[in-house]
Amino acid sequence: MLKVKNLSYAFGPKQVLSDISLDIAEGSFYAVMGANGCGKTTLLRCMDNLLEIPADTVFLGGKDITAYTSRQRAMQVAYVAQRPTSDVDFSAFEIVLMGRNPYQRHLQNESQHDWDIVEQCMRMTNTWHLRFSTLAQMSGGEVQRVMIARALAQQTPVLLLDEPLANLDISHQLEILGILTKINREQGKTIVLIIHDLNMALHYCPKLILLHDRHVAFCGDTADGLTEENIAQVFGINPKIETIEGRKYVLVEN
Repeated sequence: MLKVKNLSYAFGPKQVLSDISLDIAEGSFYAVMGANGCGKTTLLRCMDNLLEIPADTVFLGGKDITAYTSRQRAMQVAYVAQRPTSDVDFSAFEIVLMGRNPYQRHLQNESQHDWDIVEQCMRMTNTWHLRFSTLAQMSGGEVQRVMIARALAQQTPVLLLDEPLANLDISHQLEILGILTKINREQGKTIVLIIHDLNMALHYCPKLILLHDRHVAFCGDTADGLTEENIAQVFGINPKIETIEGRKYVLVEN
């Protein structure tokens, strides 16, 4: 479904990613983890061709992603930014409705089908009650959930999320992870998300990409990747892995 081949990326003289190669299977659910500044956001933006990348480094469905038109790509990949912003104060309903844009022809109005999809996605993310609210009237967590609803309204086979749990309280973090797990299992949607909580990644994301020093330090099953040795190397902390009632937990020692 999604393949990265020998991808390197730099911002001017600063090398952010070096020779990254990944194979992300259709229907998989990946957490992307690593220390701040390791290139997690850059990797996701490259996966969606939001940065200027060389040809033949990112492939979607076996096709070079740089060969897709923006509309074609928007029908295949939905991206949720880390800090969503807008220069215009749209209502939450209007923002989620934008997820249907790739399916509209020039000057075509949205259909009842589009509106139904928007309502479904907003109810799924517990944002329907915010439908008349503008961005300025919503909390950071509410805005984040609205942006996730917009991504779901795109109905793409691939969903990329840059820290979707940022600004959410613990209840809504678990709610969003539950929603993502459900659509991954029931719809076969391929999900790649950046997350910082080690235990949430361990319990909700079957697959893991660990980035360290501009390279992939690990790619595979999350339970195999989140070892004491890997966590210590990547994050510079002293973890302890314990099994409690049959479930693994990462504990951090002072």
